[in-house]
Amino acid sequence: MNIFDTTLLIAFFVLGICLLLAAIRFAMGPSLLDRITAFDLIVANVIGIIVIYSKLTRDFELIDVALILSLFGFLGSISFTYYMLRR
Repeated sequence: MNIFDTTLLIAFFVLGICLLLAAIRFAMGPSLLDRITAFDLIVANVIGIIVIYSKLTRDFELIDVALILSLFGFLGSISFTYYMLRR
């Protein structure tokens, strides 16, 4: 295991902690805008975790999953924004 893999493991665990904190914000957010921002952060963290896991296991087929998840996250953000503008 080299220094790059060690750095990826540290980033993996830090993103996991950030994911947990974003999930708490999503659950406790006082307003809908806080929940929308937490949702975007959750999607970004999950994409980062998938990419790091893909690099660590050298299974690069998971990159497609990360790309599709980013598309769904973008469409979800646009949908929430459209809902907020109509409300």
